[in-house]
Amino acid sequence: MNAHDTAPVPPPGCPAHGSGARVPLHGPEFAADPQAYYEYLRHYGAAAPVELAPGVEATLVTDYAAALQLLQDSGAFRKDARRWRAFNEGKVSPDSPVAPLLAYRPNCMFADGADHLRLRQAVTDSMARVDTRRLSRSTEQISGYLVSQFGARGSADLLGDYAKQLPLFVFNELFGCPADIGDRVLFGISGMFDGVNAEKATAVLFQAVGELVALKRRKPGDDVTSWLMQHEARLDDEEMVHQLALLLGAGAEPLRNLLGNTLHRLLTHDRYAREGGLIDEALDDTLWENPPMANYAPHYPAADTELAGQHLQAGELVLVSFAAANTGPALTASRQAGSNRAHLAWSAGPHACPSKEPARHITVTAIEHLLNELPDVELAVPEDSLTWRPGPFNRALATLPARFTPVRSARRGEPGPATAAAEQEKAAGAARPAEHKGMWSQFLNWLTR
Repeated sequence: MNAHDTAPVPPPGCPAHGSGARVPLHGPEFAADPQAYYEYLRHYGAAAPVELAPGVEATLVTDYAAALQLLQDSGAFRKDARRWRAFNEGKVSPDSPVAPLLAYRPNCMFADGADHLRLRQAVTDSMARVDTRRLSRSTEQISGYLVSQFGARGSADLLGDYAKQLPLFVFNELFGCPADIGDRVLFGISGMFDGVNAEKATAVLFQAVGELVALKRRKPGDDVTSWLMQHEARLDDEEMVHQLALLLGAGAEPLRNLLGNTLHRLLTHDRYAREGGLIDEALDDTLWENPPMANYAPHYPAADTELAGQHLQAGELVLVSFAAANTGPALTASRQAGSNRAHLAWSAGPHACPSKEPARHITVTAIEHLLNELPDVELAVPEDSLTWRPGPFNRALATLPARFTPVRSARRGEPGPATAAAEQEKAAGAARPAEHKGMWSQFLNWLTR
């Protein structure tokens, strides 16, 4: 048998089929069956040549050990996107659809060395102050509000009506957003990730966050924004705006996907329905097999180097495939041995997710509350008719239609942090209710009516 006989065959529909071109991680074919693409990419070795969008080339690390090496070696592999050679040479346009998630911003995700340590510590310490009881109460209140909006119908899109909105609402509460600012934060983040007038949405988000920073300078509160501002790192206004925009955006979209993917797993795997009480297990299985950020963690070699025997050039864009690394042959034995949280869904190394525990807590609480309110909820369409959103980074369904026995509007939650924020806003703006018409305003009004 010669080499030609054993050469890997690209997945059906892959535009790289027979052309020798880079393997595209965009388009409906990849979204429909990414694991077939990862299996093909593994034939290149630990890393493979891919295309993130038309004309945007990258190297994708698909091997678990190589991914860990890259994520933990901050000397050889840097995060500062100003090192991105193809972007600097004009080979990638600033208006590329993937540029918003790759282009440099002055926040801890794109920082190295002392700058990263300073910004990251401020973020980590501030998020660590979030009280789990407050987080539970806030999540339950928001869940109750969202269910009240569709419960009487007996049907809902659990993504658009629930999983997409809940993280944005929770983060608005944690960060102390008043009604007007919170409405624009929701608009900005939704537009950025949905690709609907993304440039305008980004501008709206940064304007709103800038106003939030100015507000908290004048009147700090019991919220993450104020704690970040009061941290010994002494962030200036520009640093504050960019850290908050990062936390809001990078927190809301993956959490939306994690909620949606875990709900999908619960509704499509009979074992969870039979045995019950397995939300935590379904969440871990989702993180292993269907992580919300499938391919990300952009890095740039500081100099020409090798990774697992493969040559990489300085300034080359290198991404980690958390989805491929988690499901590769090297991890099978580890998972079977009981290491159920050895996956890379939260990344690893100095840039690992700083909000892992709050994210888990929000997800479990939101799903528990939803299932308590809608105990007979089930998928409303055949599983094979569901479609996944295209794109190289996120792993997310387009919709998740469900049906259930109609329920009466959920009762409002007991007084708590979210209610206090609503009361404050109500007292400050009682004379101008017509100004507040966004989703966050409607929630605050619902809490205090």
